[in-house]
Amino acid sequence: MGLTSVVTTLFVLFCRIGGCIMTMPGFASQRVPVRARLFIAIGLTVALAPTLADVVTPVVANATPGGVLFVVLGELVIGVLIGSMARLFFFALETMTTAAAMTTGLGNILGAAIEETETLPAMSSFIMLGATTLVFVMDQHWEMIRGLFASYSAIPVRDGMPADGLLREYSNVLSQSFLLALRISSPFLLFGFIVNLAFGFLNRMTPSVPVYFVSTPLLIGLGIYWFYVMADDFFTAFASAFGAWLLSG
Repeated sequence: MGLTSVVTTLFVLFCRIGGCIMTMPGFASQRVPVRARLFIAIGLTVALAPTLADVVTPVVANATPGGVLFVVLGELVIGVLIGSMARLFFFALETMTTAAAMTTGLGNILGAAIEETETLPAMSSFIMLGATTLVFVMDQHWEMIRGLFASYSAIPVRDGMPADGLLREYSNVLSQSFLLALRISSPFLLFGFIVNLAFGFLNRMTPSVPVYFVSTPLLIGLGIYWFYVMADDFFTAFASAFGAWLLSG
């Protein structure tokens, strides 16, 4: 194998691995420097290259420069889609927990952004921080790397990309992640709906009482206590469902 084939093989491997690392939950956080993500992607490429070289080399060995470019673009798209599929769970969780924070009166209390650059309600920031931490505490980042390695068997490197199959799987993961986020956030959404509805009826029955000034601190206090009660089950359900998807997906 010539030096050109070795460099081309490593670069093709880096395209899928680097694209996945740049969008993978935890690694793709804005709090992780781009240079650190680049070094992680290079390290994984070098570590996996001895095993995956036999898969990539036959494709790029006799390919024309245009064919290699086509393979590189396809591998970039595949890597980004694989990483973003896992990140969909966190996008869905962020969306539903923001809605839950608004219904419990905590929507205007902003906290630091964890996964994205935009500020979130403090409750959402805390949940996103906890969910991201659990990925590394429960070694789910190794499962994501294992899935990336297994993707070379499920989606082999070739002169073309199975766009229909990837988009179909992406839509399935999108619906699955939002159903999971809705299911685990439903206690908070129902709590906010019931409490706000009760205070609305109270305001209609006693218009002279300033219900808003009474209901807001009570709603916030009850919302924080409800989250304290449900936090263990909330994080357990999310981590278990995400881990099950990593093992099966």
